[in-house]
Amino acid sequence: MSALIPFLVFCQAFGALVGAVTAIWSEMAYVRMVRDGKIDFAERKHMDIIAHGLRYGMTLHLLASFGLVVLAYIQQNALQPALTPSYWTAIAIALLIITISWALSRKHISFKLGSASIFTAWWFLVYLSFGWLPLSFGAAVMSFIIATAIFYALLYYARLLASR
Repeated sequence: MSALIPFLVFCQAFGALVGAVTAIWSEMAYVRMVRDGKIDFAERKHMDIIAHGLRYGMTLHLLASFGLVVLAYIQQNALQPALTPSYWTAIAIALLIITISWALSRKHISFKLGSASIFTAWWFLVYLSFGWLPLSFGAAVMSFIIATAIFYALLYYARLLASR
């Protein structure tokens, strides 16, 4: 049973890393497609890559998270994951990725803001999964908002340079 915990932690981190890599890949695909001047096709390609990252990375991450919670309950650990702020921050970020991806696919949110938010959220999930972001829930929310604004500006500038 104790050998299962490192495996689930690895799966959780690997799922987040898969999502973050697909976020980078989708941005590069978008820049490559914008050069041709076919924005609609580029947006579709961008959405397909995000969907694959969401499907495989998020599924692996959430299943591993659920497995870790069940194992903590079975082993009757003194500190349950649901009592830690990092657990709820990771779950909130995962739900945010799912919600923004849905809103982006239905065109309820602007493409630029949605893709910057998804890009930032995946990297926040990676940092949370590896334990490199020990923030409270409120500090993580504020950091996410600031990081999204920074990535929005950086991605906007990169797309502007690529469209020339």
